[in-house]
Amino acid sequence: MSDPVPHPLIRPVRQGNAFEEAVERILDSIRLGLFRRGERLPPERETAALLGISRTTLREALHELQDAGVLEVVRGRYGGTFVTGRTVHPDEGLPRVDPAEVEDVIVFRAVVEAAAAELAAAASLSAAARAHLRACLRQVEESSPEDYRPADARFHIAVAELGGCPSLVRAVAEVRSRASDLLDRIPVLPVNLEHSDRQHREIADAILGGNAPGARAAALAHLEGTAALLRGFLGHGAGHGTGKEAGNGDGAEDGTGEQTGDGPPGRERPPGGR
Repeated sequence: MSDPVPHPLIRPVRQGNAFEEAVERILDSIRLGLFRRGERLPPERETAALLGISRTTLREALHELQDAGVLEVVRGRYGGTFVTGRTVHPDEGLPRVDPAEVEDVIVFRAVVEAAAAELAAAASLSAAARAHLRACLRQVEESSPEDYRPADARFHIAVAELGGCPSLVRAVAEVRSRASDLLDRIPVLPVNLEHSDRQHREIADAILGGNAPGARAAALAHLEGTAALLRGFLGHGAGHGTGKEAGNGDGAEDGTGEQTGDGPPGRERPPGGR
């Protein structure tokens, strides 16, 4: 008989969005009560192996969740990375979101924005249209974290505009508005922004090169990264009284603290609390 699966982290992430999916899996495990308030996550080496990612990528994910207030690092013999149990909402005045709404936005984005990228790549683009796309790409790449999301939305709408289908432009604008409303509820993760910049450039390069299948694939890969963060912070039952939800775009030496000791993962606590 095979050993039972200890928790969802046993499922390796897909490498295209390793950072975002690692964040999602960790948040899922906390939300499902597998790691409760004050409990320690498994050692880095074990967690990285379960997720199928490098320890560098794992450290980036843990660092961002620490900055978001979801995790806390304790140094020393009984140290490690512990679950704070705190809920993170950038704007506490925002109403709770239904996870079904999160999934609806994710699915609709995948349909319309992938189609928009494919249509744009198949279109005969004028020099002005090409310059406009490059300008929107440059604007999002040069944006500060505070200004990133509006510039990000403008880039995706610009992609839709290139296809010459006004109905599709309206659909992309509508779903981007809904997505922005959801993104305002979760922390801005700098590593995700760097990842998004690379993916935006891949989308733009495919469009400007007339590679319609490549543009569609690049758009879907980009959307999957955002979907992982939305599901991790807001989906799968978040906001329904669990007390575990958090509120949001990939080697240096640690910053998370490698755990020591032989006790069961996620159960040992430092003497006298933290």
